[in-house]
Amino acid sequence: MNEVSIVGVDLAKQVFQVHGAAADGRVLFRKKLSRPQFAKFMAALPRCVVAMEACGTAHYWGRELAGHGHDVRLIPPVYVKPFVKRQSEADRKTIQ
Repeated sequence: MNEVSIVGVDLAKQVFQVHGAAADGRVLFRKKLSRPQFAKFMAALPRCVVAMEACGTAHYWGRELAGHGHDVRLIPPVYVKPFVKRQSEADRKTIQ
């Protein structure tokens, strides 16, 4: 996994979705990890850019990952929304 250039993280309460890509955009991995697994996985990963939606837990994880040498980028939720592929029923009603 020395080719990993950027890692996208979707934070949740129990399980995190982690998506790794190379500099040319190739998908290198997609993983579903628990909190302890995520911490161990990211500590073993070589330095790279880690992008995640800014929220309360993102700030905590950002500090943890920066301690391992990663370049953490927190993205405002307004910019993350266009990347969501499916919407809940409540979201569809507010958009229409």
